[in-house]
Amino acid sequence: MENNQTSTQTGSCGSGQGTLPGLCAPLAFPYVPMQEKNPVRYGRMEALQTGTLFPGLDLPFKAAIQANSKLNNTALVELMALDFAIDELGLYLTTHSDDREALQLYWSYIKLAQEGREKYQKLYGPLLQTDLTPDDGFSWLKDPWPWEKGGNE
Repeated sequence: MENNQTSTQTGSCGSGQGTLPGLCAPLAFPYVPMQEKNPVRYGRMEALQTGTLFPGLDLPFKAAIQANSKLNNTALVELMALDFAIDELGLYLTTHSDDREALQLYWSYIKLAQEGREKYQKLYGPLLQTDLTPDDGFSWLKDPWPWEKGGNE
């Protein structure tokens, strides 16, 4: 009996046996899908909720999270979705620089995000500390806060 426990503790388990944490845990084989040219894309809001712009990169465990994380379509959430899509397209374009359609979409999202940010800031105030001008001083500290003015509506 003592000999059997010693062999388990030193890592001489059979193939596929053991549990984590421990010396006899099975190995995992990761799978990373390759993106093809011109892949199917989610819309901005769905991409933000699923965690990827590309359905081919969806992870199965995300479905449970997505069911409980529906976002309201507010001005702030739309800006978040645009920024997310811009980041995803930027990563995609790093490896697919000849995809003209994705590049055009990337620049159109940047323009939409800039316009949306300007409109949002006129209505609700700055989004970032760095969005202030020297004339504004520290106006971002003054009441009311953006969510008190309806910034999430």
